Amino acid sequence: MSCAPCKEQERNFERGELHRPAEGRRAEGRVPGIMEDMDDYTWVDDLSGVDLEELSHLYEVAPLGHKPPEALRTVFGHSMFLCFVYAGETLVGAGRALADGRDCSYVADVAVHPDHQGRGLGKAIISRLVDLSRGHKKIILYANPGTEGFYAKLGFLRMNTAMAIWQDQAGAVASGLLRAGP
Repeated sequence: MSCAPCKEQERNFERGELHRPAEGRRAEGRVPGIMEDMDDYTWVDDLSGVDLEELSHLYEVAPLGHKPPEALRTVFGHSMFLCFVYAGETLVGAGRALADGRDCSYVADVAVHPDHQGRGLGKAIISRLVDLSRGHKKIILYANPGTEGFYAKLGFLRMNTAMAIWQDQAGAVASGLLRAGP
């Protein structure tokens, strides 16, 4: 069962139109068709009310590294689909998809606060971003080493021919994100 925004997204893609969720739209409680235990969360798809210092802190504790607030403003601001999850007033989850409206959507920067990990919140964020990305020819992400099984359960398959240029090539090779050589 698709949620109303997802159906709207599919219609817009069929017409060849780009779509960005309405400014400030909030979805209270459960994400339809994804998880049944999400009642205590508020879902937000607009960057304007997000405390970027709090978002930066979320990435630190998740732990997904240091992402400065201004860098987060840039990457989230240029992404077509955004997802922020609150428990009360506290930001506990986030993710985004950088998409072109037709060919490719790249799911990125999915983070869940450690106190909320293991409850299905990461799966719900990714599922929401995938649903919003429906209509694209491909939806991609890169997985940190050791997390491939998690993404496989969500329908992602390993790519055989993906290549990348990292700002820190040596660091990406050392961490297992990239493989050196042909």
